[in-house]
Amino acid sequence: MSTSPQERLREWIAAPAYPWITGGAVTVGGVAELIVVPGGVTTAAGVLVSAASLMWRRSFPPVAMLTVAAGLIGFAGDVNLYVSIMVSGLTGCYSLGRNRVVHPALAVAGGALGALCVNLVHINTWSRMDLPVPALWEKGSLSLFAESFLLTVVVFGAVMMGDAVRSREETRNERSLAQAQLIAMERQHAAEAERAAIARELHDIVSHSVSMIAVQAESATYTTPGLTPEARDGFQQIAGTARSSMAELRRLLGVLRTPQGDTALTAPQPTLDHLAELVDQHRAVGGTAELRITGERVALPAAWELSAYRIAQEALTNARKHAPGARTVVEVDYGADRLLTLRVRDDGPGGDHGSGPAAGAGTGHGLTGMRERAALVGGRLTAGAGPDGGFLVEAELPWGSG
Repeated sequence: MSTSPQERLREWIAAPAYPWITGGAVTVGGVAELIVVPGGVTTAAGVLVSAASLMWRRSFPPVAMLTVAAGLIGFAGDVNLYVSIMVSGLTGCYSLGRNRVVHPALAVAGGALGALCVNLVHINTWSRMDLPVPALWEKGSLSLFAESFLLTVVVFGAVMMGDAVRSREETRNERSLAQAQLIAMERQHAAEAERAAIARELHDIVSHSVSMIAVQAESATYTTPGLTPEARDGFQQIAGTARSSMAELRRLLGVLRTPQGDTALTAPQPTLDHLAELVDQHRAVGGTAELRITGERVALPAAWELSAYRIAQEALTNARKHAPGARTVVEVDYGADRLLTLRVRDDGPGGDHGSGPAAGAGTGHGLTGMRERAALVGGRLTAGAGPDGGFLVEAELPWGSG
C-alpha cells in the first residue's frame, strides 16, 4: 500500500539522520555565505556555532539555547542578517518550544532580552557609522527599537509553534492510549463472556456425565449380585476417580467463571507432591507404573508445579490409551542447575501417542497441550520413540537463573 507524500515527509522528519542532514546543510550554507559576504570573527563564530549545533538538537535538546544565543551574537557582530543565522535561530526557538527545554514564557522572555541587547549593539554601531540616530525619548527614537520588537515577535512565533506541535502530539498519544485501553477492555469483556459460555457448556455436558459415572459405579457395588472383591474394588476405584474428576472440573469451572483480575479460587492445585497418588491411580486401573525421584526436593513456583503434574498426568493417560498393559516409569530429577527434568517412558510398542499421521510425530492434542504447558514456563518438551523402544515424553522446565 502506497503512502501519501505527507506521511513520507513525516517519516523522513522522524528519521534519526534528519537533524544531522539539516544541521549539516545549514552549516554548509553558512560557510558559503561567509565566503561571499565575509564578516568579523564574532560574526563568523556565531554563524558556524549556531548552524552546527542544530545537528544535536534532537539527541540533546538543551543545545537549542546555544543555537539561539550564538545566532544573536553573530547578528550583533554585523548589521547584515545572514540567512543561515535566521534559519538556525528560528529552528532553535522552535526546538526550545517543541522539547519544552524551559517554559515557553521563559524562552520568549530570554529571546526578547537577547533581541534588545542585539538592538542596543546595533544602535551603537549606527552612531559610530555617522548614521542619524535620535536621542532616547526624542521624536522618532522608538523606531530604533523596531528591530527588537520584530525579533521578539519572531521568537514568540517560533517557540509557540514548537509548543503547539508538542501539545498536539501529546493529545494524539493520549487519544491513542485511551483507544487502546478501550479496545483492551472490550476484548477482556468478550473473553469473559466466552469463558462463561465455555463454563456453561462444560457444566451441562461433561459434569452431568461424570457425575452419572460416579453414581452408577458406586451403586453397582450394591445392586450387582455375585461381585468378586476385586470387581467391587474396581467399581470403587471408578467412582473415586470420577469424584476426583468432578472436583477438578468444579475448580476449572470456577476459574472460567472468575473474571480476570479477581481473586482465584482458594482450592489447592495439584503439585509434584501428588505424583505418588497419580501413579497409584494409574496402577488402580490396571497399569504398571513406577515413580523415581532424584535430587533434593525443591518447592517450585506454583505454575511450574502444576505444569509438571499435568504433563505427567497426560503422559500416563496416553500410556494407558496407546500402550495398555505396558510398564511405565515416571522419573523426576531436581537438577542442581535449577532445571526440573520430567520423563515418562513406557515399554510398549512405541509409535504415535497422539493423533498425528506420522509415527512418533506427536501431533495429537494431548502432546500439543503438554508442549504448551512446558513452553508456558519457559521450558521445552520432546515426545517420541524411546532409545530402548517404547515411547518417551521428556520435559525440561527451568525455574530460575543460577
